[in-house]
Amino acid sequence: MPNRLAQATSPYLLQHADNPVDWWPWDTDAFEEARRRDVPVFLSVGYSACHWCHVMAHESFEDDDTAAYMNEHFVSVKVDREERPDVDAVYMEAVQAATGQGGWPMSVFMTPDGEPFYFGTYFPPASRQGMPSFRQVLEGVRNAWTSRREEVGEVAEKITQDLSARELSTKDAGTPTDETQAMALLHLTRDMDPASGWFKGDTKFPPSMVIEFLLRHHARAGSVAALEMAEGLCGAMARSSLYDQVGGGFHRYVLTPRTGGPLVPHFEKMLYDNALLCRAYAHLWRTTGSELARRVALETADFMVRELRTGEGGFASALDADSDDGTGRHVEGAYYVWTPQQLTEVLGAEDAELAAQYFEVTEQGTFEHGASVLQLPQREGVFDAKRIEGIRERMLRSRGDRPAPGRDDKVVAAWNGLAIAALAETGAYFDRPDLVEAAVGAADLLVRLHLDEQARLARTSKDGRVGANAGVLEDYADVAEGFLALASVTGEGVWLEFAGFLLDHVLTRFVDEETGSLYDTAADAEQLIRRPQDPTDNAAPSGWSAAAGALLGYAAHTGAQPHRAAAERALGVVKALGPRVPRFIGWGLAVAEALLDGPKEVAIVGHGPDDEATTALHRTALLGRAPGAVVAVGVAGSDEFPLLTDRPLLDDTPTAYVCRNFTCDAPTTDAQRLRTALGG
Repeated sequence: MPNRLAQATSPYLLQHADNPVDWWPWDTDAFEEARRRDVPVFLSVGYSACHWCHVMAHESFEDDDTAAYMNEHFVSVKVDREERPDVDAVYMEAVQAATGQGGWPMSVFMTPDGEPFYFGTYFPPASRQGMPSFRQVLEGVRNAWTSRREEVGEVAEKITQDLSARELSTKDAGTPTDETQAMALLHLTRDMDPASGWFKGDTKFPPSMVIEFLLRHHARAGSVAALEMAEGLCGAMARSSLYDQVGGGFHRYVLTPRTGGPLVPHFEKMLYDNALLCRAYAHLWRTTGSELARRVALETADFMVRELRTGEGGFASALDADSDDGTGRHVEGAYYVWTPQQLTEVLGAEDAELAAQYFEVTEQGTFEHGASVLQLPQREGVFDAKRIEGIRERMLRSRGDRPAPGRDDKVVAAWNGLAIAALAETGAYFDRPDLVEAAVGAADLLVRLHLDEQARLARTSKDGRVGANAGVLEDYADVAEGFLALASVTGEGVWLEFAGFLLDHVLTRFVDEETGSLYDTAADAEQLIRRPQDPTDNAAPSGWSAAAGALLGYAAHTGAQPHRAAAERALGVVKALGPRVPRFIGWGLAVAEALLDGPKEVAIVGHGPDDEATTALHRTALLGRAPGAVVAVGVAGSDEFPLLTDRPLLDDTPTAYVCRNFTCDAPTTDAQRLRTALGG
């Protein structure tokens, strides 16, 4: 019989709806039940594309004996970290402080008041390699709860007090300077492995936000080193197995094998990674004209539209790492890896031999069970590009017949905001109106379904049904960022208005007026043991940095001083952390580049979207490399954007105005002069 999770909108929770564990969703009733029964709460946090979450579920949560013990001695709560990033953040901070590491599935034991006292991540069904079994952990926690309750209470209280004391303030910190940015670049240079083009370390995550900083720093400060680093990182990622060489799009991360050989990916594909990387590669093409960057940006955009777009027009969260290997076994990477025999079956002997050389597929295999991950050769020029493209298309069609990975159809507001920005800009750069239309469709869904009458934002929806969880700071910030990009690309001022509604909530509900620091949850949100607050990037920009960027962009569009002041105060944390941990505050450094450059405000006054001269100026403005520049386009006398006010045509000719802090250069009708003014 299904448990309480059967009513959830989260695909991850629904995956556990038939467990014999008597799961509760995160709500006050669960904690009241623990209080009534006088038992501890077991909190399990994960997400649908998490490989080890599935493993622990199969091993422990689907086991009748383990479930019976859990049901008798605990109230068990299951949380989708993508639906409740606030819950995840608070307890992950405790896990990392106590154990020195974190990850998912996250396993936390707490009092009925939500105070944690014992932590872990994955626990196996039987003890191994010094790791206790999950049953041993359950029994140990129960014994401590029943025989050493006072000690448990003291531990829980101490942990909660320590977490509550961790408050950040940017008061009097000042804004980042040229020295801040230069020191951050120097630190990044020391972190690079020049031989591989990656940052050092065995586990390699895509550093999307750092690449944006490097490109902006090059554009503003002329740093050749920054551009070379960005090109090296993008080249290394695009040629490796991190990138899906057949279907486009990026996997979550890659590992360096201890025995040598190619990098081994963790095969899940996340919307946020692909949105961020699509935009980064489009910006690299804008800077260098790289054909590789153009191809990767477009293929990644096409992957998102083809495989992640939902029937309602939004974008799904993720594709699983695992899939059926054709024999009934659920295997990680089965959808993506190839053997020489499979290549021959699809391509014939001659083309299979060429494909094996090009993608480095070997008889021994470079992954598991004789299969190989795909990567590109260093010397692509020796291969016939047209023939390779045909081979790739045939492989993609054939792969479509394999059992596909599961898809998490949950629409997350923040990640859709990132996708909107990426698709809008990529579509504009490469004359792909279908991509812009996809961005508009996702934006329409967010407005129609996720926004209420007070412009409060819901975190998630699924199948056209909005979730119950309130949006957090990253939702408001990333959706505003997407709307601002859409406004610049489409020339439709309504997207600027919607961004303003969201950012007004940021100012009133997420900013500490006294210190200028930001919180991840609203002041009127559910109160946890600590109000989460983290300015550092993780897999996506922190809500803190994303809010600073959107506030700064909106202020550039409108002249709104409260928004600019809030952005400047928020960037104080970049001045403190940028020189020391630049890899973890890359988007904050990128926003700081925009602040140091102005950012520039570009108004294009013309004769409408069908006029060639107007379109040429608009495209030139969008392709400008000035960090964080905002673009408004419309006809003379239009009130669509504040930047268009009192901007006349010169000699009845489409005209561009480039301003900084609302002080303008001489207007121009010449696209080349505009390009020079914006670093194009």
